Amino acid sequence: MQAEKTGEVTMEVDGHVCIITVDNIKKKNAYSPEMMEQLAQHLTAFEENDDLWVGILCSAGEHTTAGLDMPKFFGPAATAKPRPDEWVDPFGLKRRCTKPLIAVVQGITYTVGIEIMLACDIVVAADTARFGQLEAKRGIAPLGGAHFRYLTRTGWGNAMYHLFLCEEFDAQRARELGFVQEVVPFGEQLNRAKDLAARICTSAPLGLRATKQAAMKFIDAAEQAAIECIPDIRSKVFASDDFKEGIQSFVERRAAVFTGR
Repeated sequence: MQAEKTGEVTMEVDGHVCIITVDNIKKKNAYSPEMMEQLAQHLTAFEENDDLWVGILCSAGEHTTAGLDMPKFFGPAATAKPRPDEWVDPFGLKRRCTKPLIAVVQGITYTVGIEIMLACDIVVAADTARFGQLEAKRGIAPLGGAHFRYLTRTGWGNAMYHLFLCEEFDAQRARELGFVQEVVPFGEQLNRAKDLAARICTSAPLGLRATKQAAMKFIDAAEQAAIECIPDIRSKVFASDDFKEGIQSFVERRAAVFTGR
């Protein structure tokens, strides 16, 4: 009997453009620890290759991602392990990519899917895209940058509205908020990203990189302070009964019953 294909993240090169594709369609492109490691490796290869000028991050199938494959990150059989600091961090919390990155999203785009998207520079969304920052519904909290990138994209009120409600919002709402720059019919999103990448490649790559690095300098201090809060957030939520309930309810596919403890 043929073994079931496991999720993977692949990379292809088209001229000066690098296309990184997440493929775990059977699980709505949920990330395993191994897939997250592959993504980091590909982003690092892109960053360190001077012949690659623009990167595109996309997902196979109808959905961007349902988020993390939770039991593989937090359960008794977890396989997650720290990634080397010299690798580019998909969440942009440690080493960041200094070249233009375009994220392509469609269908379900939950939790880490939003955080990885917001670590990119430009987002092209299919009109099917549905977004949700759902961590608090699972007994945890956003640990991949949502707690500050929502603020830098859309301001305090809009950020707290969506971080607190943990409800879905659609592609047009995401564009209104500034999370998404273009919305196109489903099926056209990757081609539109490729078109944008080709146009960006008509500019000088060193100039583009210098522009992004200078922009990053502007927000680095505030982001660093927010990043330094993450270990404290992690220790608080992971020690709670609500965390255990959130994971168990996810595994049992039922609504969680939280107690605030």
